Amino acid sequence: MKKIFLAIALISVMAQGAFAQRVKGSDTVLPVAQKWAENYNATKGAKVTVTGGGSGVGISALLAGSTDLASASRKVKFDEKLKFKNAGKALVEKVVAYDALAVVVNPSNKVSQLTRQQLEGIFTGKITNWNQVGGANMPIIAYSRETSSGTYEFFKEHILANKNYKKDILSMPATGAIIQSVSQTKGAIGYVGLAYVSKNVKALKVSYDGKKFVAPSVANAKNKSYPVVRPLFMYYIKKDEAKVTPFLNFGLSAKGQKLVDEVGYIAAK
Repeated sequence: MKKIFLAIALISVMAQGAFAQRVKGSDTVLPVAQKWAENYNATKGAKVTVTGGGSGVGISALLAGSTDLASASRKVKFDEKLKFKNAGKALVEKVVAYDALAVVVNPSNKVSQLTRQQLEGIFTGKITNWNQVGGANMPIIAYSRETSSGTYEFFKEHILANKNYKKDILSMPATGAIIQSVSQTKGAIGYVGLAYVSKNVKALKVSYDGKKFVAPSVANAKNKSYPVVRPLFMYYIKKDEAKVTPFLNFGLSAKGQKLVDEVGYIAAK
């Protein structure tokens, strides 16, 4: 009789979609995924665990079968798609939110705006002192994410026009580490997802045409005046759809998308 009750309890939990699930990948998506997991676990009696490490790390883990959902701040690359195809794994992509990527400096820095071309110069090493862009006579210390980061890839493509980062760029393992380093270093500059911006750093206005400078914000992302906005993704294997759909549906529900806004990103719907 005891075994029967245990079996019924197990079936009941599974029927509610309360599977143990793993989400791994983008540091940018991390605050959203964590907030979803906290609420989902509390209301559904589920056990969803969330870790970061970078978009590339999450996608590799999905291919290896060590995660159920890969969070990413960039689209899957062509060579990654081929690996999934060769492994016989059909990949499914979902846009779950949007982010206004912010360029941040130390609050003491008097520079408040930069053009895309100036940012390209800074992160490729052509511009090395703040006095070259209207600031104090102070060396520029540039921080970047590691190569496994989707934010690293997006910034390189959309800000550096696919040029290489300078050789002495300071690569950080997590977005929080960039915030901490920039907040403690007067000549520092870095880039982070909008949800990571705090009073400890100053977000710069950015211009693509050299005329109109716009600050990163949810409002400016929604009205499309801020030029550096990107989608945030979740990826999963098609055969696992029944397992991951309840959690994804929660994230894309009205409640889940409200949590996106609360975290500091832009709702996908």
